[in-house]
Amino acid sequence: MKSQKRDTSVRAYKKGYQAGIVGKPKDTCPLNREPERQQWLMGWREGRQDNWDGLTGVSGVSKTATMYH
Repeated sequence: MKSQKRDTSVRAYKKGYQAGIVGKPKDTCPLNREPERQQWLMGWREGRQDNWDGLTGVSGVSKTATMYH
């Protein structure tokens, strides 16, 4: 867990993915620093794509499980 907190770019990507998969708008990005903001937006885009592809709920479990390991 400590390494996850230290690596802010990975954390930003995961948070962006979570926001995208549930359908939040990209304007809700809470980050101001550019490297983390870009990672958040990349995660958000992938989350939105997975949402559109129907990978929500049970069908998306395998993808999100691999993301957190």
